[in-house]
Parts: sequence; C-alpha cells; structure tokens
Amino acid sequence: MYRILLTSFCLLISSFIFGQNQLHQKIDQSTKSIESKVIDWRRDIHQHPELGNQETRTAALVAKHLRQIGIEVKENVAVTGVVGFLKGGHEGPTVALRADMDALPVTERNDLPFKSTKTTIYNDQETGIMHACGHDTHVAILMGVAEVLAGMKDELHGNVKFIFQPAEEGVFDPGIDSWGAKQMVEEGVMDDVNAVFGLHINSQTEVGKIKYRSGPAMAAVDNLKLTVKGRQAHGAYPWSSIDPIVTAAQIINSLQTIISRNVNITENPAIVTIGSIHGGLRQNIIPEEVEMLGTIRTYGHEQQELIHRRIHEIVSHTAQAAAAQVNIEIDKIYPATINNPELTKKMVQTLNTVAGKENIIYHDPITGAEDFSYFQQEVPGLFIFLGGMPKGKDPTKVAAHHTPDFFIDEESLKLGVRALSYLTVDYMDQQ
Repeated sequence: MYRILLTSFCLLISSFIFGQNQLHQKIDQSTKSIESKVIDWRRDIHQHPELGNQETRTAALVAKHLRQIGIEVKENVAVTGVVGFLKGGHEGPTVALRADMDALPVTERNDLPFKSTKTTIYNDQETGIMHACGHDTHVAILMGVAEVLAGMKDELHGNVKFIFQPAEEGVFDPGIDSWGAKQMVEEGVMDDVNAVFGLHINSQTEVGKIKYRSGPAMAAVDNLKLTVKGRQAHGAYPWSSIDPIVTAAQIINSLQTIISRNVNITENPAIVTIGSIHGGLRQNIIPEEVEMLGTIRTYGHEQQELIHRRIHEIVSHTAQAAAAQVNIEIDKIYPATINNPELTKKMVQTLNTVAGKENIIYHDPITGAEDFSYFQQEVPGLFIFLGGMPKGKDPTKVAAHHTPDFFIDEESLKLGVRALSYLTVDYMDQQ
C-alpha cells in the first residue's frame, strides 16, 4: 500500500511539473512572438503621457486591445481606470495583475525618436509631461501578458483580472482625497480576487534581474504640515515678538530625535523629513507665522503610531515652551507595501525559474511608497522590481526615477511579460 501511495504521489508531482513546463514553454513562445508589439505600445504610451486621472488616451488604447483579444472590459473605473476579466477554461482562483498608467510633470531630456514633447500647466508653471517612473512600461507589459494568457485561456485553472490603474502618483488636486488604487478598492475591484501580483521597472537595476522582498518592502507615506503662529515684531526688537522662526528651528531639530532615540531601527527603518519651510518677507521683520511641510516613512502600524504620537508631543510642547501656537496636520497617504510572506515563499521558485536563480535579488526595505499596498490590504499580494538598466552601466551614475533623464532598456519588457505570466499560471496550479 505504501508503494502504491508513493508511486501515485510521484506521478502526481511529475504530472504537475510537466504541465507547468508546458505552460511555461507556451508563455515563452507567445512572449517572443509579441515582443515587438509590446515595445511599440510602450513607445506610443511614452510619447503621449498623461497625468493622474487624465489617462483617457492610454485607457482607450488598453480597452481596445483587451476587447480585440476577447477579454471582458470595464472602463471608467476610479475615473479613468480599465479592468479586464479573463475566464479560464477550468475552475480555480482569480488572480489580479496590476499596472499603473499615469505620468509625471517632468520635462524629458532624453534624445529619443519617441521622446515626449507634451506640456501642461502645473502649480502655475509650464512644464513637460513624462513617463519618468516607467509606468509606460508597466502598461505595455500587462497588455502583453493579457494577450499571452488570452491565447491559452482554455488551459488556465482559474481567472485573471487585469487592473490598469490611474493616478498612482496622485492627482495633484488638494480637493481630492481618494484616487488610484484606493478608489479602485472602494469601487469593488478586489471583491472576487484571491491573490494580486504587480511589478515596477527599476532604472538602477540591471536588465535580466528581479528584486523581491518578503514582508514590508516599501514604506507607508504620511504627509506632515506644521503651522507655527507667534507674534510679529520688528527684527530690532525681538523681545516684543513670539518668534515662530526660532520655534520652527527648535521643532525641526527635536523631530530628528524621534528616529535616533524613539524608534527601534534594528527592527525597521523610519524617516521624518522636513522638506519645506516658509515664513517672513524681510530681513528685519519677525513674521507672525511659519509653515513647514514634511514626509513620514514607516513600515508597520505600531511604528507609524509611535512616530505620530511623538510628533504631536514634541511639536506641541516645543511651541508651548516658546509661548507660540501650532497646528499639526498628518495625512496618511499610502500604507506600507507588505508582501505576504506565505505567498512570497511559494512564488520564489517561479521567480528563479523565469529569470534564473542567479538573477533573483532579495532587496532591503525601500523608503519609497506605492499604492499597490491598498490591493495587498484586501488579499495576499507580491510586488517585485524588474531590472531596466542597460547591462554594464553603473547604477550610481544612471538617472534615477522622477528625473528628466530617466531611461529604460526595452530589453526588460520581455522578462516582465514572462514574469507576470509565470506567476499567474504557477499560482493557479499551486491552488
């Protein structure tokens, strides 16, 4: 009996591996056949960038393509988002794949035949619009994945939801407090999903490599605004004032003790940065008010609550000691991007298979933020980084994200299509 059970188990495993390899081969063949189309889509989207919640042209391109390959389409989700649904040939889980579509108010300097020359008025200034974070590659990759998986839908043991998300970078409108992934979740996009996968191109990671991390991978981001109110006076008579500039300086210095003295940085890093300070008009007038803007980065709820509490304590007591008044505003923008440990463990072998174990890198926590985190709050999720830097370049010298010289090697697109496709079919087969 033991031999029979062992033989049956071995046959089952062999059948699973064989079926998995067959699907991988089909993905590789399909990806190779559509690679030029993926590159063309990317260049078209790059040349016609659109800011958050304005991605109408990009959304129309995506919707048209999805319909042409037989995928059910829903448009105008969370303003300009597009969601495609592919029903597989066999019962199984629903896997969501996400790509963000929006560009940034950055003027491109790259000398490319598909360079963006589009402009807009932002903060009362004329500026260019550029895909300076690689969202054009994300859209093109996911369009490619949709075509690959649609071509093998009868063999899929589950369904796929393709999420083309607007406004990951925000909508640049202080009157709107819900956008992008958060709004998509609020509109029910994740209601029938079992797992979600996403990727981000990285201009400082070599082509052919993939980075991942289990647990907290990217930080939560909170916006901080402090308004210190004192009493205006002549600069020659400071004793007549309640000086908000001196008070603001003391607050800034004291805030740095939160990280150095209150946060256990052996568990997770954290950041409190004041990036803007405004107050006063003349050299000999002590102003009535100073405004400071900052950012907070954390990796867990307890750490976030600790830092918020200490900010309130330090700022309010420092102002009180100076006889000043202060208004404290902390707005939670994105939660931490936390890769589900169990899901990540299961899918590491898939990453090793698709790129080669020697090309898979376990990365440190990243202090940047991603609203993919909202999807991960609903279901287990895994967010990976795809190398986009030309081989042989120095990552410390190439242009970073959100800069005018940001550049991606299009050789990376093929691995992106294969990676998301492999993750989808392997997750389904594991279930």
